[in-house]
Amino acid sequence: MDCFEITGPGRLSGRIQAAGAKNAALPALAATLLSEGTVELRGLPLVRDIRTMARLLEHLGTSVESDGDSVRLTPSGTAVADDADYELVKTMRASILALGPLVARLGHARVSLPGGCAIGVRPIDQHLAGLEALGAEVTLEHGYVTAKADRLVGNRFRFAVPTVTGTENLLMASCLARGTTVLENCAREPEIADLARLLTSMGANIDGAGQDRIEIQGVDRLGSASHRIIADRIEGGTYLVGAAITGGDVTLEHASSADLAPLLEVLEQAGCTVEAEPDQVRVAVDGPLEATSIETSPHPGFPTDLQAQYMALMTQAQGRCSVHETVFENRFQHVPELVRMGAAIEVDGGYAWIEGPSRLSGAHVMATDLRASASLVLAGLVASGTTVVHRIYHLDRGYEGMEEKLRRLGAEVERTSE
Repeated sequence: MDCFEITGPGRLSGRIQAAGAKNAALPALAATLLSEGTVELRGLPLVRDIRTMARLLEHLGTSVESDGDSVRLTPSGTAVADDADYELVKTMRASILALGPLVARLGHARVSLPGGCAIGVRPIDQHLAGLEALGAEVTLEHGYVTAKADRLVGNRFRFAVPTVTGTENLLMASCLARGTTVLENCAREPEIADLARLLTSMGANIDGAGQDRIEIQGVDRLGSASHRIIADRIEGGTYLVGAAITGGDVTLEHASSADLAPLLEVLEQAGCTVEAEPDQVRVAVDGPLEATSIETSPHPGFPTDLQAQYMALMTQAQGRCSVHETVFENRFQHVPELVRMGAAIEVDGGYAWIEGPSRLSGAHVMATDLRASASLVLAGLVASGTTVVHRIYHLDRGYEGMEEKLRRLGAEVERTSE
């Protein structure tokens, strides 16, 4: 098992390119199950979850030809397998995204339930209710969900709460449904709009993606397409927070400043210099940081996937502030590890109160999930001495070559085997 050894304190400085968004690439890969032709996806991040999804698609009968960060996917005919087995998908919740495309294309699907995860329960009841509204017969048995329909039929469905993967699943399923589907109270994340652009290039008829109401006119078939995945706003945001926490100066290239706006606004309030252009962002710090409170919420609010990284930043800010986590009920698992490094943080329900600045010192810390891992790496960059972050397989799920990118920005980071 690998770990990161970080020698600090250091300062991040330089230019770096944002990788393709994992959370856009995963539904894009699932969407290829709808196609009757070859779909080329470019700009895929080379991370573990992408490799897992590719193996799932191969199991389902798709030909996968990879060339660096590009892949050509050609589904087989109607004899394609319809089951996403537990052993294939147990490490990746995004496997549930195969459910909608499979039942829409084949009329039947059997997918392992994803279960819970380290940051809280993420139920799929809205996925299933939406498919039932489109005419599918859904059953749950022995840890699997089975959906059947001769052909899905367009309908109006309102999500009880906005759900990103639920919106993506029903958006994909609706593309091949008969008639018009209207989805309401949809999630509005940029990754959903990117999925809609891919589906449109495949021949789908979609209006309103990226808004809370999406209308889909069903079509009989979807065909070949070529699509570039959008930049990863969470990966890019992590490196911008790295610039802020180390008093550095980092320019993030090939990034959407609009998608990063919720983070950039808060960084400015905290005292960072932010220069935003449409396709790149610079964050620099030349003075003390000011404690600034945040509350996570679905897009366009502050993203929960940057909460842990931002909390690490606030340990270096002057004053007292709060982080209010409203999306997941168990997303403060990084707090005890930050406290072990010297942070002054108190948790009360969904609130974490941070008093800064704290003098962090290197320690052995344990990663518990993907974004918690990133927060510990950021803390290690500014801590004195050596920080060892264990269980970084979490990081490898969503960050492509993190240690290499940090070294290019001037950090002392090594990947070692325990």
